[in-house]
Amino acid sequence: MQRNSTHQKSIAPLPYVAFFLIYESLSSIYLFLPPLFGVLFVLFVYALKKEDTVSILALSLCLVFFEADRGYILFTSIVYFIIIYKFIMPKIIQNVNCKSCVKISYIVLAYLGFFLFNAILAKVFLLPMPTINYYIIYYIVVEFLIVSVL
Repeated sequence: MQRNSTHQKSIAPLPYVAFFLIYESLSSIYLFLPPLFGVLFVLFVYALKKEDTVSILALSLCLVFFEADRGYILFTSIVYFIIIYKFIMPKIIQNVNCKSCVKISYIVLAYLGFFLFNAILAKVFLLPMPTINYYIIYYIVVEFLIVSVL
């Protein structure tokens, strides 16, 4: 397929989505595989900055699958990511000059903030409280290493 040299966006995110679906299924079985939730947040932020609609839709599909696999309420991660992107991340980027510090804050906000967001939703809508375990620290460290390569 021939492409215009000025139009350099990826035309096929489908293989990446398929890879993520298989990987997410494996990560729910094997706990040493991180669920890549923080990486999805970083990619979601990059796609929003570039205004890449295809990537945003592909990442939204991955997030919906993540929610279904982990038992979260539908579209809560997408709503949470948009809230964090619009209200909290501009303040962090404005006040922190270290790029690595911003990237680690992306990952920490993705995991711990999403847990708090779900806890608030559980209180408001009288749902069971979400649980958190010590694997989160391992996931944050591994995903920070992945995001630092991006």
